[in-house]
Amino acid sequence: QVQLVESGGGLVQPGGSLRLSCAASGFTLDYYAIGWFRQAPGKEREGVACVSSSRLGSTYVGDSVKGRFTISRDNAKNTVYLQMNSLKPEDTAVYYCGADRRYSTCSGYGSREYRYWGQGTQVTVSS
Repeated sequence: QVQLVESGGGLVQPGGSLRLSCAASGFTLDYYAIGWFRQAPGKEREGVACVSSSRLGSTYVGDSVKGRFTISRDNAKNTVYLQMNSLKPEDTAVYYCGADRRYSTCSGYGSREYRYWGQGTQVTVSS
């Protein structure tokens, strides 16, 4: 049974930082590309970042968060992280991680289907 569990969200002031975690069970994240996504009320889901399989060793961060967000993985913990710095109110959304055994690269990560999703973690940036 595959499960993805996001954690680390919360309420922060503009300019603050959060680190989100995507912990997997029944699925070895090392071998596959993992994407971070977000969805704000009334808006479509947006791809935020992607890390490829460890063997390929590539990362991608969307233009809207480039320079502020960093994606990484810890294979020993079977966990992928999203470090979010310099947070802005427009970053407010529910953040999800997605995974699928079909994908090892980040090509087209924001638009392709994923078999596995976590439940999401709420990030609210407000003063």
